[in-house]
Amino acid sequence: MTTQSLQVDGAEVRFSPGTAAIRDVRLTLTPGKVTALLGPSGSGKSTLLRAIAGLERLHGGMIGFGGEAWSGQGAHLAPEKRRCGVVFQDYALFPHLTAEKNVAFGLRSGSRREKQTAAMEGLARVELTHRAHAYPHELSGGEQQRVALARALAPRPAVMLLDEPFSGLDRRLRAELRETTIAALRAAGTAALIVTHDADEAMAVADEIALMASGTIIQTGAPDRLYLEPVSETAARLLGDMEAFDATVAAGEALTALGALPAPGFAEGAKVRVLVRPEGIVVSGGPDGLEAEVLNRRPSGGHVKLDLRLPDGRTAQARAAITDTHASGDRVRLTMDPRFARVVAF
Repeated sequence: MTTQSLQVDGAEVRFSPGTAAIRDVRLTLTPGKVTALLGPSGSGKSTLLRAIAGLERLHGGMIGFGGEAWSGQGAHLAPEKRRCGVVFQDYALFPHLTAEKNVAFGLRSGSRREKQTAAMEGLARVELTHRAHAYPHELSGGEQQRVALARALAPRPAVMLLDEPFSGLDRRLRAELRETTIAALRAAGTAALIVTHDADEAMAVADEIALMASGTIIQTGAPDRLYLEPVSETAARLLGDMEAFDATVAAGEALTALGALPAPGFAEGAKVRVLVRPEGIVVSGGPDGLEAEVLNRRPSGGHVKLDLRLPDGRTAQARAAITDTHASGDRVRLTMDPRFARVVAF
């Protein structure tokens, strides 16, 4: 690791003997980059965040920053001594303090005037200077979230941890605040970790995504790479809709009802799974491909979702341009776009 990264190496937290909430977790957070920790409820995301913050003790492995051990190997640095800011779901603002004073509260050094100046600079970073003298009950949920972010950033932490920070907001406000938050984090140059169970949110905010399931991280990488190159069916489903087809490898290809896909690294005759994103199921009225029936057509943004019944009775979903005119009851043919397909072990 570089001297300025946060390193999680083999971290384990147990809440009861023999049961690990997280195990063998390995993750690197780099200054200036946003990492999204994506996984379902109960997968260990919040436990990992709390362990990095020093709110949970490790039972194995280590967490460190810049060569300094924060947790593990006989060390446990107190939360207040870590260069770490945290924003929880409930924001935890002090109700008797104004927005400005809430932000200033996060500063441990400096004169009163210096703290006031720094607090106003923090509010400016999240575009809230005009609400500096408002109390939390006078602020909207989105404004409270921005004050909490400004307070966490005020001491200039090396690492920022955000636990489902947008979950309580409506769709429009969530998108708006994501932009404000990510801009503030990048401007501050911190190593940021955002915990979420929303795949679209992870894809929208992150430079890198870490996929978490059953207490461990199963894959990390850039959002587009993870979407197109999942290492397993579990990893693929964490990032969105996907169809899985059983296949057998022959002459270096996985043979499916939708066509053949190159399967490098798999032995002849191996049983595999071919994972296909909805964009990879190509619908046409031509003579070639697997015959199917359109069950339903649902417009969604700039594309349309087609529910399909395959010859074996199973259903599948395809995603096409909004200009696609296929309707319920149409008989169509399906082929596979290999750019949106991936062969994984059975």
